[in-house]
Amino acid sequence: MTTQEAQITRVTETGKTIEGDSKQEYQVLEVTTKDGQTVEVLNTQTPFSRWTSYQVGEHIQLTQQPDDTWIITDFVRRPALLELGLLFTVLVIAIGRWWGVRALLSLIISFAIIFGLILPLILQGWNPLLVTLTSSILIIPTTFYLSHGINHKTHVAVAGTLISLLISGLLAVTFVDRAHLTGFASEEASFLSIEAQNTIDIRGLLLAGIIISVLGTLDDIAVSQASFVQQLKESRPKISLRELFARAMSVGQDHISSLVNTLVLVYTGASLSLLLLFIDSDVTPNQLFNLEIIADEVVRTLVGSIGIVLAAPITTLIAALVFAKVKNVVQPSNGTHQH
Repeated sequence: MTTQEAQITRVTETGKTIEGDSKQEYQVLEVTTKDGQTVEVLNTQTPFSRWTSYQVGEHIQLTQQPDDTWIITDFVRRPALLELGLLFTVLVIAIGRWWGVRALLSLIISFAIIFGLILPLILQGWNPLLVTLTSSILIIPTTFYLSHGINHKTHVAVAGTLISLLISGLLAVTFVDRAHLTGFASEEASFLSIEAQNTIDIRGLLLAGIIISVLGTLDDIAVSQASFVQQLKESRPKISLRELFARAMSVGQDHISSLVNTLVLVYTGASLSLLLLFIDSDVTPNQLFNLEIIADEVVRTLVGSIGIVLAAPITTLIAALVFAKVKNVVQPSNGTHQH
């Protein structure tokens, strides 16, 4: 089957057809494909989908059927995504200035490692957990030093993140095994296993996904705690190690509360349709949490939350030990090296 992008040039007819006891809307559209071909397409409402009324000027995807007719398969969404990406880039650079540029470069590096290293190796049959953990050791220092500079604060954040990530990984392995999670709860995993002819460790893929999601949350709390300890030491050079740790942890506790809540809301938002589907059914709460597709998200959320909770004291302790011994912790203006 041939797929092409096209633009709607004219709505030639609209109306409703009667199917049994229900009325279904339809449109006859004239569209122009990218190669300049003008074709007529019928857009009809189906019982299993929401009615979509197309307008002149909209860009769509067409698929040619065996009988040479064309059907609309989707919208062309790239322009909207590019606009949103451009808005994000402009705001990051406008507000973050040079550090915003460095943050974007870190984002590009992370995507490059994920799409250029992690995913290809997993597709080749490598152990997903091993590949992800190894790649994380590459992602963490590279992106941290690029985003935050080469200094004591970043050294501490890297160390705290690596330790917290390792503990989170061990917890993920332990409780994925104890909960007897297979990784096949989603349709995507089943399709992938069939497509790859069972050469991919789907359970390992589940663990790899947990590790990557945890990694995304540890950066914030590790850098923030290291930075606060540094600032506190600068403002009070004679502060004791015990007081430095205690005061920094009081801030870390607030940070933990907000991040854990954020993490739970993010995962809940991503699974909202699924949760509504179960709530609308006759499934009891005990049955609901026993379902693997829900248990996956529970383990993912709790492991990530535990990683955040542990990252605060671990990073704060390392930072307190480091900055208590550093006589001059004031950062140079270029944010690269300190002595």
